[in-house]
This record gives sequence, C-alpha cells and structure tokens, in this order.
Amino acid sequence: MKDELTIQTVSRALLVLRITLGVFLLQWGVEKFVVPQNTTAIWGYFYGLNVSEPLGYLFGAVEIAIAICLFIGRFKTIAYGAALGLHAVSVIVSWRLLLDPWGNSTNHLFIAGVPVLGAFIALFLLRHWDHGLAGKGV
Repeated sequence: MKDELTIQTVSRALLVLRITLGVFLLQWGVEKFVVPQNTTAIWGYFYGLNVSEPLGYLFGAVEIAIAICLFIGRFKTIAYGAALGLHAVSVIVSWRLLLDPWGNSTNHLFIAGVPVLGAFIALFLLRHWDHGLAGKGV
C-alpha cells in the first residue's frame, strides 16, 4: 500500500513538473511568433548573434514541439533533455545579471531561472519514473 502511494505521489509530482515546465517553455516558443523582434533583440544581447526572424520562428516551433512533448510525457529523454539544455544555456548566458541582481531594476527577475533549471534537472533525472499520459514509460 505504501509503495503504491509513493508511486502515485511521484507520478503526480512529475505531472505537475511536466505541465508547469511545459507552460514555461510554451510561452517562450509562442513569443517568437507573437513578438518576433524580441527574439532578435535577446539573441543579439545575450548571445552576440544576429538571428533573423525566420530563424526565430524555427526556434519557436521547436520550443512549442518540446513543450507539447512535456505536456504529454512523450520522448522523455530527448524532449526533457532538450528542454533542460535550452534552459541551461539561457541561465548560463545571463550570469552577469545573476551576479548583479540589483544593478538594474529587472536583473533580480533572472534568479527565477535558477529554480526553473533545478526543476528541469529533476524532471530529466526522474524521467524513467514518469509514465506520461499513456500510463507507461516511453
């Protein structure tokens, strides 16, 4: 009985992680279509790269596809790993803002990316316990 409750609790916790992290990633993917100039500005500022709007749309489509995989719990190793990698890069490139949280009125908001990174790491590490919508591992 206790093992069954533990499995149910872990499954529910992973569902919460998948849905909330999926929403997080979906928002960034949709933004690339709704406000495409943000993508070029962000990539220019943080990565030092000049990204065209069509390439931004491609990144947005990939992020949306990964978010959908998170929602339904499919292709876990690839999708969860890709989501983790995408977000890890985002956190890494914002290191200056993390080290100077009060240097600008918005810098302190970037610290929210650190626990999100922790959640992505946890989801990836626990992916074999995640049974998705199908009720079995993929």
